[in-house]
Amino acid sequence: MADKLIIVESPAKANTIKKFLGGSTKVVASMGHIRDLPKSKLGIDVENNFEPQYINIRGKGDLIKELKKDAKTAKKVYLATDPDREGEAIAWHLSKMLDIEESKITRVTFNEITKTAVQKAIKEPRDIDINLVDAQQARRVLDRIVGYKISPVLWKKVRRGLSAGRVQSVAVKLIVDREEEIQNFKPEEYWNIYAKLLDENSQKTFEAKFFGKERKKQELHKKEEVDEILKNIKDAKYIVEEIKKGEKKKNPAPPFTTSTMQQEASRKIGFTLKKTMSVAQMLYEGVVIPEKGRIGLITYMRTDSTRISEEARATAKTHILETYGEQYYENRYYKTNKEAQDAHEGIRPTYAELEPEKIKDHLTKDQYKLYKLIYNRFMASQMKAAIYDTMSVIIDANKYTFKANGQNLKFKGFMTLYVEGTDEKEEQEDGIIPELKEKQEVIKKQITPKQSFTEPPPRYTEASLVKALEEKGIGRPSTYSPTITTILERRYIEKEQKQLSPTELGKIVNKLLIENFTDIINVEFTAKVENQFDSIAEGKENWKKMIEEFYGPFEQTVEKVEKELEHVKIEDEVSDVQCDKCGRMMVYKYGKFGRFLACPGYPECKNAKPIVETIDVPCPKCGATVQVRKAKNKKKYFICENNPKSCDYISWNKPKKEK
Repeated sequence: MADKLIIVESPAKANTIKKFLGGSTKVVASMGHIRDLPKSKLGIDVENNFEPQYINIRGKGDLIKELKKDAKTAKKVYLATDPDREGEAIAWHLSKMLDIEESKITRVTFNEITKTAVQKAIKEPRDIDINLVDAQQARRVLDRIVGYKISPVLWKKVRRGLSAGRVQSVAVKLIVDREEEIQNFKPEEYWNIYAKLLDENSQKTFEAKFFGKERKKQELHKKEEVDEILKNIKDAKYIVEEIKKGEKKKNPAPPFTTSTMQQEASRKIGFTLKKTMSVAQMLYEGVVIPEKGRIGLITYMRTDSTRISEEARATAKTHILETYGEQYYENRYYKTNKEAQDAHEGIRPTYAELEPEKIKDHLTKDQYKLYKLIYNRFMASQMKAAIYDTMSVIIDANKYTFKANGQNLKFKGFMTLYVEGTDEKEEQEDGIIPELKEKQEVIKKQITPKQSFTEPPPRYTEASLVKALEEKGIGRPSTYSPTITTILERRYIEKEQKQLSPTELGKIVNKLLIENFTDIINVEFTAKVENQFDSIAEGKENWKKMIEEFYGPFEQTVEKVEKELEHVKIEDEVSDVQCDKCGRMMVYKYGKFGRFLACPGYPECKNAKPIVETIDVPCPKCGATVQVRKAKNKKKYFICENNPKSCDYISWNKPKKEK
């Protein structure tokens, strides 16, 4: 009989915690949620104050029996599920299911799985925070109502098996809207003029860019304007009119939140959101390190706070002083976004002494990559700014103004360890300008006019979509990864070379939803609801009242839409492929594995064909058509149409026309 029973979500977490506690403590895992709404029906009693009808999750019967048995024999039961709303809800469901008196049950949370944190949490138990539970219930119930009421509209009008969701549908809308922006984009011509100039004293060249006339900015849109300027400066002398010297500081980025970690892992190490969260979960729950055993290497990975504990700050200081020296250390505090749920810290390593290189051999490749990213980002956040010497030069050529900017890295500071990535195209860094004097002449070596065209906005990547969702207040740290995973799996969007674009199915579903459920499938509503969930978590709002206020108008909208769409038929997109059985032009349909061609004469004609993508480069071996196919991991490969009959050509790389 155990004095203490500790229930966590996962076996990995249970194994890590066991080693920190005495022999009379038993640690077991609930394997995530043990109760949820039923899958086969709405599961919410709309007539009875929106009471959720929770049931035990299928397949967990034996586990539940074991948990009940362990709880009955323990003197005290500690519910140590994750320190967020989802974890609080799991703890609450466990407390309702264990069939023991409430006085035996208590809640403990820790932001990191270290001996100190776990032992401190056990000494300071608390009651389950019902406000956090209610915030989670409100999200679950609202999303269930939206999904279960809107999805059947899609089944009737598009095809069965589709789903709509409050957050996922808005994410699809952002991607569809961006695609329309790209398609409707009209490029505009613009020109730049670059002058390559020589300083005769140092014999060094540098580049200056045309700015305007007599220091007034002038934009160039036509070749005629450029030719006029080139004619007027053909024999001009280039005189240095003004030199400004200065110093520029670049500060480090704060420690990771969930979304910034997902964005950087996507940019820097090519991880999908799903992979990032999976690897982070392993690092949080525990990895075996020789001499230390199984330990948690990072703090809790679902957070939108950048706050750091004083203990962590102190360990970072010691590490930076010992490794880099005093000139590199700065005690920094970061402001947390006002919308953030500041319950726990930003994401950081739990042991400053465990540098990534020291434990590299005990981590998988993926664990090492992500741990290094988290470790370096955190340490850099407590380091001095990088310092640049800057120089700005204004040059006159027959009353036309050219400007040159230069910068030279004087002190690397935090950049010794870490530089934040970006989704935007990197501007070329300013070059180094030689030591010049005002009123001196510099010699023109070359003038280069360059024509360019404005570019459309880029397609979203997983990283930039997360950034957009966060900026617009849509979803929360725990929802970004499942949202994007869902819309990829539903084939509403597709991903190619990191870029996300809508499928034809995604466009059809998006059009139907935004035309008929304008009040729900929009950014403002989704962001407003997130704020209401936050108010419920703070005890400022009643969750059932919130659902009630939403449900009445929503139910009326659904009924109205169903009536209006009753006699509306969404026409299938017609292809240019003729049915080889009856001669009709085949149409595009959507099945479990994506688009295919089908005869519109169904059921008289049941002809169907896969859509074969080809390229305009012949097979390098036999000259036949090369088809594009996808492997199980969704990666494209190229194969001869005669493979395997008379040609064995197959390659991951696209063949080229020229040899």
